[in-house]
Amino acid sequence: MGQPATFARTLSEIGLAAWFGGSLMGAIGVNGAAAEVDRPDQRARVANAGWSRWTPVNFAAIGAHLAGSVLLTTANKGRLAGQRNVMTTAAVKTAVTVGALAATGWARALGQKMMQAGDVAVEGGTTPSDQTPPDVAAVQRKLNGLQWAIPALTGTLIVMDALMGEQQRPKQVASGMVQRILPDRLAA
Repeated sequence: MGQPATFARTLSEIGLAAWFGGSLMGAIGVNGAAAEVDRPDQRARVANAGWSRWTPVNFAAIGAHLAGSVLLTTANKGRLAGQRNVMTTAAVKTAVTVGALAATGWARALGQKMMQAGDVAVEGGTTPSDQTPPDVAAVQRKLNGLQWAIPALTGTLIVMDALMGEQQRPKQVASGMVQRILPDRLAA
């Protein structure tokens, strides 16, 4: 695969690491720290400010991951077609990636609604209080689930990348190619 694949893998892995790590830190750090602000009507502002600063970096990280993934797919098209189970793994990874993108986009749209709500009393970045307006509380409850779904999905992508790395070991490539050619004889 050579140097172009090293560049592609670097883009993919660094982008995914930032996407995963940033979303996990945001759930624990940004949203959690907002609950420490003394004035309940300023807590959402603090969380929103943190997420607003992270958004452009997260966008770049996701773009790097996607670009690297496309380059890796192109570099491995022969293995995708010829090695048993590689196409299945790639299809599952694509589905999980789409899920992570959807969750991230939905969280961003909900975050915009939080910003538009202004200075409302909340317990924390994703936790409403008794004084939180019902529409804002509903948004926070959705964000509370998404803040954990995004690192769960991107963490799953990291595990899938590890699996795909194992599938590239010479013994796995040879075995997968033979199984693709002679699947019935090997099963007996």
